[in-house]
This record gives sequence, C-alpha cells and structure tokens, in this order.
Amino acid sequence: MELNFNELRELVTTLSQTDISELTLKSGDFELTLRKPGAFVMSNVSSEPLVPPMAPVMPQIVDAAHQPPTASATAPTPPPSVDSNLVEITSPMVGTFYRSPAPEEAAFVDLGDRIQTGQTVCIIEAMKLMNELEAEVSGEIVEILVENSQPVEFGQPLMRVRPN
Repeated sequence: MELNFNELRELVTTLSQTDISELTLKSGDFELTLRKPGAFVMSNVSSEPLVPPMAPVMPQIVDAAHQPPTASATAPTPPPSVDSNLVEITSPMVGTFYRSPAPEEAAFVDLGDRIQTGQTVCIIEAMKLMNELEAEVSGEIVEILVENSQPVEFGQPLMRVRPN
C-alpha cells in the first residue's frame, strides 16, 4: 500500500469529520495508525518511509478565563468573559475560516447579531471545499475568536453565543 501526501491529508481530514477515534491501516511492511484528538503514529518496518513524517496536531484547549495567544497583526482581543452560560461554536474540521461567502460580501454574522438554529455563521474551507457551518443554538454572538482567512484546527472555538 502506498499513500502520497495528498491522500494522507485527505484521510486525516475525513477522519476529523467523523466519530471514529482511531483508524489503523496495515499492508505488508506498512502500518499507519491515526488517533483523535491529534495523536498521529506512523510506523514502517522498512528503513525508507512511504510518506513524509507529519507533526502531531495538538488540540487547542481554551480556558474560559483566558484567551489563547494569537499571532495576529491586529490589536489583541480582550480576554473572553467568564460567563459560563456561553455556548462555543467550534470548528468541525481543519481548514480556513471565512466570515463571508465571498471577499466583497458582508459577513454571515457580526458581534451582537441574533442568530437562529440552522443559520449559517461562517465557512470552513477544507481541501478546496467550502463547508458552511450552521449554528446549533439560537442566541446572540458575543465573541468572534478567529480572524477572517485564518487557519483553524479541529475542535477550535470560533465564536461564543449567549443562548436565548
């Protein structure tokens, strides 16, 4: 069995979109094991790897009282409120976060907007596919945690909503 880098990336992306927590592929002298959240183990009995090694993807843990550091050139975002009633909208996959359907169009949502369950709140682009992310709760957008066009990880908080 041979996997090129793009096939491996597609496999990782597909796995991140499922409820499967571990996947192992074996063939001859090749063995590949993928584990969520972020553990990546690859072993190859031969001395020559079939695919380039990948660094493990570590999930981001957000403390309700502290904002994770960002490498953004914009002004720092104030720490999120400690309101335990807020619901996080998280990324269901690794990709690129977009606030609007196109660069010249208005954002799906802004701070203070009221949203309804099922309403599109952003797009996550993964593998050249645009995936609309719908709200799972009705309420008010109180925080947008990611800048437009920034890469996001699986499970990364994108927005916080104060539910109705």
